[in-house]
Parts: sequence; C-alpha cells; structure tokens
Amino acid sequence: MRELIEEGMGRSPLDPGEALRRSVRRELPKRFYKSVTTAETGEGFAILLDSRSVKTPASKVLAAPTRAIGEAIAAEWQAQHEVIDPAKMPTTRVANSVIDGVALRTTDIVADIAKFFGSDLLFYRADGPETLVRRQAEHWDPILAWATESFGAHFVLSEGVMPVVQADSAVRAASEAIPADPWAVGALHVVTALTGSALLSLALAYGFRNADEVWTAAHLEEDWNSEQWGTDELALERRAARRAEFDAAALIVSEVCRR
Repeated sequence: MRELIEEGMGRSPLDPGEALRRSVRRELPKRFYKSVTTAETGEGFAILLDSRSVKTPASKVLAAPTRAIGEAIAAEWQAQHEVIDPAKMPTTRVANSVIDGVALRTTDIVADIAKFFGSDLLFYRADGPETLVRRQAEHWDPILAWATESFGAHFVLSEGVMPVVQADSAVRAASEAIPADPWAVGALHVVTALTGSALLSLALAYGFRNADEVWTAAHLEEDWNSEQWGTDELALERRAARRAEFDAAALIVSEVCRR
C-alpha cells in the first residue's frame, strides 16, 4: 500500500499530472477499510480509516489545516470502492505534497511560482480575431489593473508570441504578494501550473476572482477555439481531469488564504 501511495500520490507538487501518470504503473490495491472519518488533533484535522490515522508517504500524519479540507480528503477516501485509485484523489495528493515536501522548502516553491511573473499567460494577447481580443481584455485587463493597484506591479503586454521582458520591480512586487503559508503555496503552485498564470493564482488567493472565474480566464483561447471548431471526447476527458486537480487546489487556497 505504501508503494502505491508513493507512486500515485507523489512527493512533488510541481507537476499536477505526475501522480496521474504514476498511478497507472501498478495494479491498484483493494479497499481495505470500512469507515472514513476526520478528527481534530494536534496536527490539524486528521483522516482516519477505521479509526486509524492515514500516513503520508514520509510517514507523517495526513492532517489538514481546516475542517473543510479534511472533509474533502476524507470524501476522496470514502469514494474509493473496490480499489484505491490515487488518480481520483487530487486533494489527498496535494496534501501529501504539502506535508512531505512544500513545508520543508516553501521558499523554493514560492520562487518557482514567481518565475511565471516573467512570462505570465495574461501578458500575451491575440492579434485577432476581434472577438477573442475583446474577450481577453474583458477577463484579463481587470486582473492586471488590480495587481498594479494592490501591489504596485505594473506589467507590459505583448501581441502574439513575441517575448516581452518585465521590469524587475514588477516581478518583485508581485512575488512578495505570494502567501507564505505552505498549504497556500503548494495549492497555488498547482493552480499556476494548470493555468499558466501566477497572476490568476494571486487573484484567487486574495479573493479578487473566484475559482470559476479563474478557470474561465485561463481557458479563453481553448474555449474560443471549441466554439469555432468543436471539441472531441478525449479533449473533454483531459479537461475534466485538469479541472478536478484545479478544484482541489482552489479549495485549499480559499480555505487557507481567507481564514
């Protein structure tokens, strides 16, 4: 069971798809427990299987900082039926990564998020068609204005794929706004990786945009293309898997950053 958890849950928060790829390498174990509950302990809201604490891959107690996060993790364990499938447990995977990894090197993960301020999704605008240009401006411009007003981070925009160099002062100001809490950092890293935007992650963390608004803003071009040309079932399945990862991280962000 521990090998499965280490393979499927992963030790790193840096690649949201890593656990999904790893989880198919081994035969999934059968569910071995009857009940799943949470209990408030010194570590937080611990997850209990038949009244016994779940451990992370590093043998630490799997416990969440808030009741809502703990209940979300417990629900994932309860939702496992005949086998335990880590690919269907995104909140658990983020929690394991935070407890075993992010908490030990929070500064490094913050720096990795901050790299996106040099090439954020919101900086690169389409030069056409006009409907897409207007949609990007509608969803993205208010977030850039908010970052300037709230943090003094003024960024330069570019059309097409031509690279643009951002001022060090803007990158530094936005980077200093990243929350320091390990749970927030781990979850924000997942959001940033999935959206391609640290600015959208900040907007989520500070409550300037909710999870649905961030998801929509991150997928403007994909959605526009789907409206023009349609989509296929495989693409929809991949998007649904990404959305599950996103929702798990967004829950943690909303719980930790606004408590």
